[in-house]
Amino acid sequence: MEQNRRDFLKATGLFAGGAMLKPATGYGFHSAVDETIRVALIGCGGRGTGAAAQALSTAQNVQIVAMADAFKDRLDDSYKNLTAKKYKNAAGAVVDTKTKVDVPDERKFVGFDAFKKAIALKEVDVVILATPPGFRPWHFEEAVKQGKHIFMEKPVATDAPGIRKVLEVAEEAKRKKLNVVVGLQRHYQANYREAIKRIHDGALGDIVGGQVYWVGSSPWMKERQPNQTEMEYQMRNWYYFNWLCGDHISEQHVHNIDVANWVKGGYPVQIQGTGGRQVRTGKAYGEIFDHHTLDLVYADGTVISSQCRQFEGTWNRVDEAFVGTKGRIDSFDGKKTILKDYKGGVLYQHDDKGDKNPYQVEHDELFAAIAKGEYKFADAENGAKSTMTSIMGRMATYSGKLIKWDEALKSDINLFPDRLAWDALPKVLPGPDGLYPVAIPGKTQVI
Repeated sequence: MEQNRRDFLKATGLFAGGAMLKPATGYGFHSAVDETIRVALIGCGGRGTGAAAQALSTAQNVQIVAMADAFKDRLDDSYKNLTAKKYKNAAGAVVDTKTKVDVPDERKFVGFDAFKKAIALKEVDVVILATPPGFRPWHFEEAVKQGKHIFMEKPVATDAPGIRKVLEVAEEAKRKKLNVVVGLQRHYQANYREAIKRIHDGALGDIVGGQVYWVGSSPWMKERQPNQTEMEYQMRNWYYFNWLCGDHISEQHVHNIDVANWVKGGYPVQIQGTGGRQVRTGKAYGEIFDHHTLDLVYADGTVISSQCRQFEGTWNRVDEAFVGTKGRIDSFDGKKTILKDYKGGVLYQHDDKGDKNPYQVEHDELFAAIAKGEYKFADAENGAKSTMTSIMGRMATYSGKLIKWDEALKSDINLFPDRLAWDALPKVLPGPDGLYPVAIPGKTQVI
């Protein structure tokens, strides 16, 4: 394994003449010496902390050696949670937390530029990117520039300029043979893998329709605190602002939309739909809609219907269903994952006994590939294009227009603030009544 690792490092430019490249190049791969894979966590909220814990729970010798967040309290809470857990090595023995989370104060970075400091460390081999998704394109770019393997959460951007950036950087990651896994974890979930493999092999014939859903209740919301600047308030309450979140159609429903794209083997050529704010209308909920309904139209004319909403006390479903010329699948929910023909015959039924948590599997497979010196994962392009599909959906519901792929991807509407600082102003601000402007179909411009 050590020889494989060294061959891989040479092939990917991580070694030069048998010695480490200069730290300034960003290609330091310290684990080639002792087989430890060292990780920097960028974004220390709940998802970032969870992803770090999953990295530490793989069979490889993984250490968290750096952490970065805009907020010190989030970083401190994450560090406390990570060091309070128990982790096991490949043999199943409990490992001392101090050997798994080695982040002294000098490798804890806070602020808008914290990510650069953590990623640049020569000790770091892998970065976990788990900040609010509006930052993802810039963090991804820096990680690839510094030659790091990457796990990054979905969605990977919140506007078309960000998507174009991710697609550009994805090509550079491929050139450098950097493994990139995106947290669209259904790609690492056994029942999805098995069922969709059979769909692609023709079990259901041609897919001619389907439905994808993320209909549920509202997530967390954080009230404005005294003396908060507008920038801090939006950063703390990031779920409700498009420059940070992209609306819940991107932040949540991207999973289901991605499954539609996966099953169809492509991306919609056009989308139309409707949406709005019917239930969640208060000023604490920023600018996003509480429901979106779409028609995703693919190149062969297939229409997949899409629903996402966040209403309390209503029917809930987070799932997908598809209809083919030979049969159908009505659910991907565990043992309900059944491919059947139109005579009632079962073509495939998944047995979920022994299935592993896909959130863990995506880390298991990523770190196993890195340890073996394999270049195996290039998820960024699909992550960007499925995210772009969700952004197109938002464009359609916000504008009330028919949105075409090529036009949407060329949009120059940039949601990101002109300047990042605690006293800087985001582009969307509350009015005198405290309410934020909300898109109005027929009036709002999205392209």
